Amino acid sequence: MAHDEQLAERLRRTIGPSSALGERRMMGGLCFMLSGNMVGGVDRTSQGAGRFMFRCGKDNAEAQALPNGEPVMMGGRMMRGFYFVDADGCDDALLARWTKVALDHARSLPPK
Repeated sequence: MAHDEQLAERLRRTIGPSSALGERRMMGGLCFMLSGNMVGGVDRTSQGAGRFMFRCGKDNAEAQALPNGEPVMMGGRMMRGFYFVDADGCDDALLARWTKVALDHARSLPPK
């Protein structure tokens, strides 16, 4: 599954510059890592729709309250703490909110 470079650039701009930020192809798309911990990424569904994915941590009430998030299902299994957000329903303000929650979670983890 390919990622959408325009979505990747939107997420790069929203995350902002950081010497600790890295990118890695994984989980069928492009993932962004902060000090080795996943923040989120971008990919396309099998139907071609662009979407963001965010790692917000298990039982994160702030993430659960954000609009347009759907828990990630992979191989019939729910990936707790991970959310897909449809790119078409995600304006810049909402993208910033999702990104902040994911960055806060990544910063709470020890560097890898």
